Amino acid sequence: MRLTIRQPDDWHVHLRDGSALATTVAGSAAHFARVMVMPNTVPPIANVAMAMAYRTRIMQHLPAGKHVSPMMALYLTQNTSPADIAAAAQSDFVKAIKFYPAGATTNSHAGVGNILALTPVLEALEQTQLPLLLHGEVTTPEIDIFDREKCFIDQVLAPLLDKHPKLKVVFEHATTQDAVDFVTGSTANIAATLTPQHLLYNRNHMLVGGVRPHYYCLPILKRRQHQQALLAAATSGNPRFFAGTDSAPHEQLSKESSCGCAGCYTAPIALALYAEAFESVAALDKLDNFASKYGAEFYGVPLNTQTLTLVKQPQVVAPFYPYIDDGKLVPLCAGETLAWSVSYD
Repeated sequence: MRLTIRQPDDWHVHLRDGSALATTVAGSAAHFARVMVMPNTVPPIANVAMAMAYRTRIMQHLPAGKHVSPMMALYLTQNTSPADIAAAAQSDFVKAIKFYPAGATTNSHAGVGNILALTPVLEALEQTQLPLLLHGEVTTPEIDIFDREKCFIDQVLAPLLDKHPKLKVVFEHATTQDAVDFVTGSTANIAATLTPQHLLYNRNHMLVGGVRPHYYCLPILKRRQHQQALLAAATSGNPRFFAGTDSAPHEQLSKESSCGCAGCYTAPIALALYAEAFESVAALDKLDNFASKYGAEFYGVPLNTQTLTLVKQPQVVAPFYPYIDDGKLVPLCAGETLAWSVSYD
């Protein structure tokens, strides 16, 4: 079996910085034409000048014969100004602003405590229609980790859109039926990215029979009923759900530790994982639009003209990739056999 699609885009990826780029850029450039690069580096990418410098560093690590276009997001902080938004909107390569609740995930300490208080910035985003990318979780300690996304919708997102109805928003890495229902019931200005791990797995995969750290990501895997809701949304043909891997690299010793880091590294195998998910519900015909069309249309960029072919041919996932210094980066499904491979023939 073969499936030819337009070359896809990844609308949510973590490349990190410094020597990590030698591995992560190659992983994303293997199959994706464009990537939306998350700004939660150290220090965070908070303005256009920083984004330009970061983009240059990314491009310096592009393997020979490969091409990928980094789309940059700026980190929303308490110090972000309307002038920063205006400069981003005028940029050729900054395509979004990213909101992290303080303390929500990796390198999110510079995040915003109360986004509703940033009225001038939100008004500038409404005016420019620069997308606001939301990590949709509350981080107050009394909220159960499995309820963070629903509470965010009720306590933050709904009031935010009531106050600023013209915002263009992407609910990043949605993980619940609640998020699916919210996006589906909203205006065309509200979309969501869906990751391969949340389409394929639920919290049983992470916890039953032992704790499996490479399934641990934030937002955390939820119940099977939420997994099924996400898969139904991804394969529904609704143009407001599209691919964003949230591929997030961590060195093996940091991931497989007594307090392991959150994140699944999937970039080199993401298309095979998405194909497996779509095939599981007999919806391979919907993969092209999900991976290669809907995101580009939402962001207002041209559709890719090159194609690639997914082949029903087993591939064994690498046990690890070389990473910073002499470290190892263990991907999701390391050492396992996937049913699909990618061909450019």
